[in-house]
Amino acid sequence: MTGVIDPHPPAPPGAPPLDGGLGGRPRLPVKAATGRALVLAGVFVCAACGLVYELELVALASYLMGDSVTQASVVLSVMVFAMGIGSLVAKRLRHHAAAGFGAIEALLALVGGCSAMALYAAFAWTGHWGGAWEGGSRHLLVVFSLVIGLLIGAEVPLLMELIQRIRRQDAGGAVADLFAADYVGALVGGLAFPFLLLPLLGQLTGALITGAVNAIAGGALVLGLFRQDLTRRGRRLLVVANLVVLGLLGSAAVHVDDFERAARQAVYGHDVRVALHTDVQEIVLTGGSDGRSLSLFLDGRLRVSGRDERRYHEALVHPAMESGPHARVLVLGGGDGLAVREVLRHTGVRRVDVAELDAAVVRLARTDPALSALNEDAFGDPRVRVLHADAFVWLRETSDTYDVVISDLPDPGITASTKLYSQEFYGLARRVLAERGRLVVHAGPVASRPRVFWTVDATLRAAGLRTVPYRVGGRDSGFAAGPDRTSGPAGAPRDWGFVLASRTAPVLSLPGAARAAERTRVPGLPASTLVHPRYAG
Repeated sequence: MTGVIDPHPPAPPGAPPLDGGLGGRPRLPVKAATGRALVLAGVFVCAACGLVYELELVALASYLMGDSVTQASVVLSVMVFAMGIGSLVAKRLRHHAAAGFGAIEALLALVGGCSAMALYAAFAWTGHWGGAWEGGSRHLLVVFSLVIGLLIGAEVPLLMELIQRIRRQDAGGAVADLFAADYVGALVGGLAFPFLLLPLLGQLTGALITGAVNAIAGGALVLGLFRQDLTRRGRRLLVVANLVVLGLLGSAAVHVDDFERAARQAVYGHDVRVALHTDVQEIVLTGGSDGRSLSLFLDGRLRVSGRDERRYHEALVHPAMESGPHARVLVLGGGDGLAVREVLRHTGVRRVDVAELDAAVVRLARTDPALSALNEDAFGDPRVRVLHADAFVWLRETSDTYDVVISDLPDPGITASTKLYSQEFYGLARRVLAERGRLVVHAGPVASRPRVFWTVDATLRAAGLRTVPYRVGGRDSGFAAGPDRTSGPAGAPRDWGFVLASRTAPVLSLPGAARAAERTRVPGLPASTLVHPRYAG
């Protein structure tokens, strides 16, 4: 990240004296060995904070825009590029390394600490998923990645200059020590983000606290160890700058709950009843009282709309249930209980297993009055067994067989669910099907994303299943909801597609729906696999 820097450049005109000219070493308040250890400790803390900023941007961008692979690629590539530019620019500051490092850390703490809140605010008050927001959000993401990368890249040359001023050392040894502290700090930051900051503080507060730690570490290192390198005016300015940064971060942290409530209302409206973060996702319930329609959002995507969810779930469940035996049923996903409600309408059902990863969704489906009324208390039926497990893992481990498997999972275009639409996944589903068993898959809207829909069909066929794709709905028929419909009426899909599959030729009770799907066929599409996913984000 940095080139070789002359460890003892001549002092520029007007620069403060270094230890009265004795050996070119600064007057330190501690022994040289202690000072060097303190600089390496500063490197450790700054590296940890820098990686937290990076992970915050990736996590929040993935949540707001989906397609985590793209967002991670954008953030990492832009940030690494910017770090190289920052290292080059910082060479011009090496004669004022202490002052430059102090100013950079104060600015980095402010920008990095506020980055998550700024991105969330822009999302909440300027747009929604898709459309213009998609482009605008990426521009803002690139700006933050670029600025934070520039500032992080500028740290290393300046820290190298500072550590060499304390004690002469060959360049290779100094680089090794500096990078060792940097990489260990990055490890700690990388582990602290998912296991400490995110679950305990959340994305916004976690970023603000990280910024405060960054400001304190940078300011303390310069003002405590290299204060003699700064003029009196420089020391005052650095103290004021750090106090302002800490004040802004502290004020934001105090009001972060109010900010999040206001932003949530801007996104979901003023009818939010339940909002909680789990280890898996964010869950928001709106409406469901005083005659207002209930809506369930998972990670910001509309999963259930009480106005029109029934048509979606009827189209998903009944064709598979009506075309053969259905005593034993497996629902993959479906923690809201609505697919289970439709399954239980059929006589002859003896057992329903539900593989739902997030226990909090099932808990809400059981206990929330509006949601439990909508699913008709489906989880209270003694025939229903809930398995809190990843659907992929469950299919790998179970030895049970089922007459019907219902895949009620998020849209295949979302990176997190791509493996649940892979050839390997459907191979596992085929293994648990009884001899006359059927599998039905929600495959997303057909009209707006025909390649995704027909890729699902091609993937099922590659797994050894015979398929009948079908298409239902359209706004004229009142069907506008289903998994991962975009927020707001403008984003409602015109239709939804499903694929019915079995070992032998499946029989579909909706011939018109099959013909409607067939008219959109995209031939020659390859199957999607774990190592070569084919779904566009």
